[in-house]
Amino acid sequence: MNELVRYSPPQTDLPTRGIRLGRARSGTFGVLDIGSTKVVCLIARIESDGTPRALGFGWQKSRGVKAGSIVDMEEAERSIRAAVASAEEMADTRLQGVIVNLSCGQPESRTHNILWQVNGRPVTEADLRGIMSEGVRRTEAEGREAVHSFPLGFQVDATGGVDDPRNMVCDTLSARLHVLDAASHALFNLGQCLHRCELEAEEMVSSPFAAGLATLVDDERELGAVVVDMGGGTTSLAAFADGRLMHTAQLPVGGWQVTNDLARVLSTPITHAERLKTMHGSVLESAEDRGEMLPVPLVGEDDDQIARIPREMIVRIIRPRLEESFELLRDRLEGSGLPAEMRRRIVLTGGASQLIGARELAQRVLGRETTIRLGRPRLVRGLPETASGAGFSGAIGLLAWAAGEGRPFMDFAVAPPVSHGGWLRKSFAWIRERL
Repeated sequence: MNELVRYSPPQTDLPTRGIRLGRARSGTFGVLDIGSTKVVCLIARIESDGTPRALGFGWQKSRGVKAGSIVDMEEAERSIRAAVASAEEMADTRLQGVIVNLSCGQPESRTHNILWQVNGRPVTEADLRGIMSEGVRRTEAEGREAVHSFPLGFQVDATGGVDDPRNMVCDTLSARLHVLDAASHALFNLGQCLHRCELEAEEMVSSPFAAGLATLVDDERELGAVVVDMGGGTTSLAAFADGRLMHTAQLPVGGWQVTNDLARVLSTPITHAERLKTMHGSVLESAEDRGEMLPVPLVGEDDDQIARIPREMIVRIIRPRLEESFELLRDRLEGSGLPAEMRRRIVLTGGASQLIGARELAQRVLGRETTIRLGRPRLVRGLPETASGAGFSGAIGLLAWAAGEGRPFMDFAVAPPVSHGGWLRKSFAWIRERL
């Protein structure tokens, strides 16, 4: 959504809250990645060289979460508590709050163009905070909550391409903001679930944004690239350019749909369908697949009632679903308005990207001119090798955010507006305090 609205600043300055310039977290902190298939908690600290060191980790099978959103409060609470308790025991510490991922509430990217009256004086921090507050206000007016609000650039009168307009004299200051928001009620349910676990959401970070921080190299972030996080319940994407997050989107397809297809077609328990996908999942057919027979227990039958199917049947079930996912991705990218050169650099990550042949199939669907690679998160000291696969990109990206990566040059902490009513506004003060 693009808007151009002339807006005059109030006569009184907003309360000063300061600007964070890529500042890393101090002391021990925790991150929590709540997904549709697993919940991951990492406890870490930032070392003197600016990189994180894991002190404790824990993960549990996710329950009560569907397509990234809380659907059963009690089940989700149990999964979160178990993952956090494992990490706390290993780190010998007690968490009061966490940096948590955002995948619920149908997150969307919006672009706001704001024209701010300065009237011939130097631009102040109060002006910039006012612009950020206006972007947040527009989002709230539509029943959604802003989670990220990043300036993409400023124009001082007729001079564009300004990154930091402070102390520059002008009559009007134009700003282009990228605001990522989500449905208020979904965020409230997430906050309530964390509260039941005796945790506070200190910051929220978009899931694909975090995955990009963990897997993209510096040149990809600068030149432009799209990271595609193929999770269990959703497939989400984040586009980067000039070192900034430019766009995000989410598709309602993921690895769970592949598992469900296998269970339905083969009439096998879901747990075994997941095992088949993990051990034999592929979208590439080979001559050997016809001769290899796989045991498949049947739903409702005794353990000794096992059917045998050729491995090529697994491929024929998985391939159409993954092909559909890449077709949806192609359509979403084409409708995003992103430059073609950015859309031609794709990095696949997430658990579902590990299916054999996923990269080759994506290449066929997205086009030969597209450069596609499989992205694994960077290594983190203190984490075992089992926690360094593509399925942990989101959690490791949260550690990168805590270390100061991905934070905009001007990361304003906007003061929450005064409100005399509304449980929803009060409940989400903790989000607005950290925009």
